[in-house]
Amino acid sequence: MTHVRGLLLASVAGLLLVGGIGSASADQLLTGSITSASGQKLEGVLVSAKKEGSTITTSVYTDQNGEYFFPAMADGKYQVWAQTLGFKTAKGAVDLTAARHQDFQLAAITDPEERIRQMPPEMLAAALPEETEADANIKRIFHNQCTGCHTPGYILQFKFDEAGWNKVINLMKFIPNYPSPDRKPNAIINFNQKELAAYLARARGPGETSMKFKDRPRPTGEAARVVWKTYEVPLNPDTGIATHGVKYNPNDGSDWSQGVTSRIGQLPHDGAMDFDGNLYYTVNAPNKVVTIGKVDGKTGEVKYLKVEKRDSSGAATAHGITRDANGDLWFDINPGRRSLGKLETKTEKISVYETPPPMSPLGGAVTMDVDGKGKIWASAPDGVVMFDPVTEKFTDFKSKTPFRNAKGTNSTYGAAGDRDGNGWWAQMAFDTIGRAEVATHSTSEVTLPSLKDEVARLPASSKAFYDSFDQLTNGNPLPWSQGPRRMGTDKNADVLWVGNSWGASLARIDTKTLQTTIIPFPDPSYQPYHIAVDQHHNVWSNMWTTDRLARYNPEKSEWTFFDYPLRGTEVRHVSLLERDGVTKVIVPLYRDSQMGAMTLRSEAEIAALKAQVAR
Repeated sequence: MTHVRGLLLASVAGLLLVGGIGSASADQLLTGSITSASGQKLEGVLVSAKKEGSTITTSVYTDQNGEYFFPAMADGKYQVWAQTLGFKTAKGAVDLTAARHQDFQLAAITDPEERIRQMPPEMLAAALPEETEADANIKRIFHNQCTGCHTPGYILQFKFDEAGWNKVINLMKFIPNYPSPDRKPNAIINFNQKELAAYLARARGPGETSMKFKDRPRPTGEAARVVWKTYEVPLNPDTGIATHGVKYNPNDGSDWSQGVTSRIGQLPHDGAMDFDGNLYYTVNAPNKVVTIGKVDGKTGEVKYLKVEKRDSSGAATAHGITRDANGDLWFDINPGRRSLGKLETKTEKISVYETPPPMSPLGGAVTMDVDGKGKIWASAPDGVVMFDPVTEKFTDFKSKTPFRNAKGTNSTYGAAGDRDGNGWWAQMAFDTIGRAEVATHSTSEVTLPSLKDEVARLPASSKAFYDSFDQLTNGNPLPWSQGPRRMGTDKNADVLWVGNSWGASLARIDTKTLQTTIIPFPDPSYQPYHIAVDQHHNVWSNMWTTDRLARYNPEKSEWTFFDYPLRGTEVRHVSLLERDGVTKVIVPLYRDSQMGAMTLRSEAEIAALKAQVAR
């Protein structure tokens, strides 16, 4: 086995990105109330505070009395703003040299386009018309094909006539093959282009819109008690943006009225938190300076950790990441051949382990996981690999369904290890879940059921096209595909949970019997991406086309949705840190160039803050 230990980090010196919060600073409380112009108390309004010179924003929500309570924050001058759907953003400034009460009054939005700009992407996608079978069919094409490389909120915030939408489609149907000279168009988009352009022109064209917007309740209860901390991450300097004086995303999603930002050099892909509260993110974009970014959880300082590519052309890129029982991080890394990396968080030492030929390298949309026995699982193009950190040896398992066959090409998308030490992975385009049984070194698979409603509404004129379709890929699914993406296992039960991105559902698979149950999300516009399971069996899922985080309680069959404080987030990964009775949820806010950490607060914690304010 080729094994490269302790590659020289050539670490870029730590970049101090915030005005440090001195240890001598006193902590103060910021509270207040939010009302409408008519004096109505508003529950579930997002209130955010950012200290001058800092890259950290803290956000909370108002309670049923319209009151908000920040955790204790260092004294100093802060920008504070409040926003919620249907109302204009209210902004203010406070000097937090002592406990401060800051009220806001919100004015209603009357301009329809201004209201659309502040909407989260899933609300825009859900509003697309589907009253007729023809519209429902084209909405499914949009749902599957037009969200493969961007959130729907970005494109739907603009208006084009039919000719304009055709120009957009003419570009997008060649992604991801652009600008290859022998590129071929996405066959499904190409086949449906005429109807799709006309449909979008009716929805977001110069005339009266056919979209039907539905209001949704603001956060309440547990979802309104959380605290969000978001940390700005510098843009990729190789885009040239930084050389023009723009170090951070100028539209970072924090002001909803600015709409969804363009993708202009974002770096955070997957993320995790160590036992000391520091955040880490992988960098999948080609660049010269960073493989793994480290964010100091207290100051926001960002440090670049780098492994040089073997051809000395820049930093080796990374994609997936996971944390082991010791608090160290495992990730895939591509110094020349995609390999397995380990970051020792205490020392910042990076080691790289390469699979021995002819074993496949890591590949596909690489997802990492640590099983119940301490082994590391990672996706490979044609299956999965398992790594034993003690013996430093790899074992590979191949997909039962060849990843190249008559229907198309489908590299592994997502991998996980269960509590018994067996592995799991998804073939997204083929709707299959692979299982690796370590004891017998055998593989089996589960095939997920197709979406029957989508099959039933398929136009007769389209049947021959789909019957002969042979270009299946992860980002080019059939209209009735479930699209299993990234997954997670319950380490305290015999259950695998899979996020079905196209099916807007979870798949619950018994790891012993392989019995499979499909659990739909409450909203078909939700597209789950990655799954993490907490110690209480709750299933957490980010939804990359949705500015919300989902939690499913399987015992109660109950959903809870936690709103992100930013717009157009395009989150691709979720991880948990459960220590000392506190649960933190970590997400890389990809399109907004930020890292986010959400902390759950109990009713007792809020009551204690209220009592402190009352003294």
